[in-house]
Amino acid sequence: MAANFGSMRPRSRGALVEILSFDRIMVGPITHLIYWAGLGIIAIMGFGVVGASAGLAIREPTLTSVLLALPVLVAGLLAMAAIGLIWRALCEFFLTVFQIADDLRGLRQGLNELVAAQAAAAAAQNAKAPPAAEGP
Repeated sequence: MAANFGSMRPRSRGALVEILSFDRIMVGPITHLIYWAGLGIIAIMGFGVVGASAGLAIREPTLTSVLLALPVLVAGLLAMAAIGLIWRALCEFFLTVFQIADDLRGLRQGLNELVAAQAAAAAAQNAKAPPAAEGP
């Protein structure tokens, strides 16, 4: 069950209206798209590293160039793996910040409901109490 934070209106509106009115935060799905796009760019960079090391080995068919291409390939692929992990961490951090904001919004809404209920109970209690008699 998804909570409808930030709006007291029913969810009968269209998806386009929800997106344009900022009643619903779209950070989760958009962050997933950005994450996969970033991984695609990192994969293209990895293919570039493989191509560069293969080009280095093919340019001069000597043992020295092949021995030079192998560390370039390994270091480049390790760097791409590290960049992939850092990209994942950044995207998760971004999602966590917005999840905290949603949790705070829910807590604020719950606190407002609790305060309203306590005020209603106090008003009902005051209505039941007999009026205080004034002295002579």
